[in-house]
Amino acid sequence: MNQRTIKTAIAVTGTGLHSGQPVDLEFHPQPINTGIIFERSDIVGSEPIPASAFLVQDTMMSSNLVFGGTRVGTVEHLLSAVAGLGIDNLLIRVSASEIPIMDGSAAPFVGLLLQAGFCEQEALKRFIKIVRPVRVKVDDKWAELRPYNGFELNFEIDFDHPAINKDFQHAQLQFSTQNFIEQLSSARTFGFLRDIEALRQNNLALGGSMDNAIVIDDASILNEEGLRFHDEFVRHKILDALGDLYLIGYPILGRFNAYKSGHALNNMLVREILSDPNNFEIVTFDDNVSCPIEYLPLNRITVEG
Repeated sequence: MNQRTIKTAIAVTGTGLHSGQPVDLEFHPQPINTGIIFERSDIVGSEPIPASAFLVQDTMMSSNLVFGGTRVGTVEHLLSAVAGLGIDNLLIRVSASEIPIMDGSAAPFVGLLLQAGFCEQEALKRFIKIVRPVRVKVDDKWAELRPYNGFELNFEIDFDHPAINKDFQHAQLQFSTQNFIEQLSSARTFGFLRDIEALRQNNLALGGSMDNAIVIDDASILNEEGLRFHDEFVRHKILDALGDLYLIGYPILGRFNAYKSGHALNNMLVREILSDPNNFEIVTFDDNVSCPIEYLPLNRITVEG
């Protein structure tokens, strides 16, 4: 299985979650072994920011990269789309310090990247294979990666709230591009009305609305259309985790299990894995059949050197 990038550059404008201001976002193809990199188009001469777990310096409400004093925030939904589509090499150029929130899910990014198309590149795709269990824990919250021939994500939340059904607080995804698009990509972020009001008093979440989040008051969901899935809350937590985990630098072969985990704990897990080379191996596959993860069919991709 080979690496891939997008076929052509593509752009969109959205709203910054915290600033409430318009944000321009561009995607550009990149050569083999580049990885995923961010760039601030509003800062002249700014250095590219690699999508690396070691550059996450702030996990309040989102995952935020800081490099050389330059920040790109709220990267997890976009990185979830990039991981879900199996993109290895990509330049993401953004005109502000945060990725636009779009509709609060990864689906708009997926649609845009599918529109750009994909190119298979002449280098083997590299995976990080988990070879021994690694777990991190803070209080009663925990996250772990265990050896597994494929990629599976299991997540459990625990909210005692009348709007969040106890029967739908656990979800599992057997990863493939198809499963990601159909079962996960459109799950939206969520927030409590009381928290949003407090954030706005501190000039945060100024772009947040029911157009880009599920909003919950003390008793119910305020969005007129309701939920996209019965278990949309926990599905979104898996979506977040997929984006956070892609900061490990490669697609993962392993089983991810988590209980009440968030951006900080997800990042802690990635750093813990990378801290010891005995935790993992970097592997490749000569063909698509031998690879335990199913990405987009080759007939939707053109070959590029």
